[in-house]
Amino acid sequence: MIYFGDAIDAQTSIRVQAATNAIEHAMREDIIDLVPSYASVLVLYNPLHSDYIKIASRLRNVLAHAPTPSGQEHRTVVLPVYYGTEAGIDLESLAERADLSINKVIDLHTDAEYKVYAIGFAPGFAYLGEVDERIAAPRLMTPRASVPRGSVAIADRQTAVYPAASPGGWNLIGRCPTPMFDPDIQPCMPVSIGDTVRFEAISREHFLTLGGDLA
Repeated sequence: MIYFGDAIDAQTSIRVQAATNAIEHAMREDIIDLVPSYASVLVLYNPLHSDYIKIASRLRNVLAHAPTPSGQEHRTVVLPVYYGTEAGIDLESLAERADLSINKVIDLHTDAEYKVYAIGFAPGFAYLGEVDERIAAPRLMTPRASVPRGSVAIADRQTAVYPAASPGGWNLIGRCPTPMFDPDIQPCMPVSIGDTVRFEAISREHFLTLGGDLA
């Protein structure tokens, strides 16, 4: 594990992304996988083929000669969302807690640009930050047994789209019809660490046309 700090911020994320790219380019024959996160990169290697000391030495050398990250290159991915109490059962309560109208919550969520900080607990679950502090909301005291696929949610100052039906304790405010993970296509996810995400409000009819499911 390589650590680049202990804060969640854009500059640390840029360093993590640059390090991941450098390691992948220089050591793809020596590693099994790389798992970048908020402020760290997990390097997976086969101990039957390479020993720790050699891997660590090569990693130090790669990082010492890696280009200085500029933070200028990133993709912007636009994800459509059908907002409303039908699609997001916590939208009304979140608005009441924030003393805002539902429309204002939607406006604040769609006005921001979000950095992809990590791909988390399930394949395709991208942790995005940071939401406007006015609509930040704590996780639910009791997680739900099942959250529908495509649910757009907020927890603290993070937001995300559930890639598949799964347990979850985030506040649900809408649904996105875009598949967030498909192992049968490449790339298998529409977003990667370092990308910027914007959400775009769409109508119920457009959501269903794009393949959205309200079941």
